[in-house]
Amino acid sequence: MDQREAPLLSALDEDKAGGRYGFTQPGHRSGRGIDAETLRIVGAEAFRSDVLVTGGLDDRKSSRGLLSRAEALMAEAVGAEQAFFSTGGSSLSVKAAMLAVAGGKGQLLVSRDVHKSVVAGLVFAGLMPRWVTPIWDPKRHLAHPPSSDAVDEAFAHYPRAAGCLITSPTPYGTCADVAAIAEVCHRHGKPLIVDEAWGAHLPFHDALPGSAMQAGADVAVVSIHKMGAGFEQGSVLHLQGQLVDRHRLAACAGLLGTTSVNALILTAIDGWRRTMALEGRRILGGAIDLARRVRESIDALDGFDVVEDELLTVESSSGLDPLQVLVDISELGVSGYDAGAWLRAHEGVDLNLYDHRHLQASLSPADDDSTTERLIRSLERLRAAAPQLPRPTPILFPTPEELEPEPAMPPREAFFSEAEVVEAKNAVGRIAAEPLTPWPPGMPIVVPGENINEAVVDYLRSGVAAGMVVPGAADHTLEHIRVVAHTRLPWADQRAPRI
Repeated sequence: MDQREAPLLSALDEDKAGGRYGFTQPGHRSGRGIDAETLRIVGAEAFRSDVLVTGGLDDRKSSRGLLSRAEALMAEAVGAEQAFFSTGGSSLSVKAAMLAVAGGKGQLLVSRDVHKSVVAGLVFAGLMPRWVTPIWDPKRHLAHPPSSDAVDEAFAHYPRAAGCLITSPTPYGTCADVAAIAEVCHRHGKPLIVDEAWGAHLPFHDALPGSAMQAGADVAVVSIHKMGAGFEQGSVLHLQGQLVDRHRLAACAGLLGTTSVNALILTAIDGWRRTMALEGRRILGGAIDLARRVRESIDALDGFDVVEDELLTVESSSGLDPLQVLVDISELGVSGYDAGAWLRAHEGVDLNLYDHRHLQASLSPADDDSTTERLIRSLERLRAAAPQLPRPTPILFPTPEELEPEPAMPPREAFFSEAEVVEAKNAVGRIAAEPLTPWPPGMPIVVPGENINEAVVDYLRSGVAAGMVVPGAADHTLEHIRVVAHTRLPWADQRAPRI
């Protein structure tokens, strides 16, 4: 295929030049119906580009095949057999993948460090998760991808699991040994889903860790708006092999997706793919060089420790995305929560992630010396302001074993059960009816259907007091927690061994 093509982008250009007028949706009529203030702030071109895809860019029969050709170009560019575009973000795409692989089959191996969207997928699909334990760093309190041996052992314990789902790269930039995990899955005759939301750029430069498709995964979910250059909610499902029915995957994506797809999101995906296919190596090469200089500059600042070797030497890690710059600031004597808030309030700088002791800047090809110099200068001023910031509030961290509460019923059953709200201290020993997911990075600490233990309650409550945010909770203060109203008999294998 000719990677110089961008079918959707070209069609939008033609549409703007063609002078067509639609007595149909969207009702703003290319911005004619938008008030002047909104038009000034949002921009007239945004509304001019907000057109129908089917019955607009293409006809009502999609006879030009614009979307399917754009998806085929994407698949070729990343080494997949097929690609599906989504305007519902990777949160929708990962749910579609879970439904296609395991819907109606009961069980799915899931790494415990998955994103909160996976918990929603468990509820939608009615699945019982069989957790695969990631590699926990008890000193820094970070999670790294699970090993292939852990996945192999999990399949031995749960042979009826329909497949396996892991996250790679993690929000910290650590990449799993996807090739080894894929080999294990395929030896068991099961597909591997990789939540690769943070890895859309990986196929386009050989100095980056390999992509999930290159490593042999069956399905990969990527977010174009994260490490690519697209609008929020732009996502792609990549597929290869024979273990996942492509028609079923397309049907599941259609079942969850909107019938009013956004042309802005789709054309941006199309344009970004063309740019990466033609110039990705040059563009990403510059970004990698810039990231190296930024890492060196930040690491040279007193009180700032760029975390790199600690992520690469983990048993299960096969690579690190250098564009994710994780910094330990514990020597400053302030928490990452307070430091992140100070940078936003005083420097106008927002960071991708911050927790009890870390800050993370996510770099992209859009950055240059001017933007990264601003980051470094802001960190220098943070260091000067640190003595005036509050001292960190202690957080009561659980052990890795306590971070995996015992399952009592399937997440779907617990989520839709009659629930009651109890004081946090009284939630200990009860079955969770809601997910409890600190953000960032959005990994679930408690999943609906799990028995809530005291260590997890202490961790979340002390974390909120220190600045942690738990947006999925009905009570964001975590003074109260939603639990299943009536005691239920646990599933027979609730005490199956952890893997």
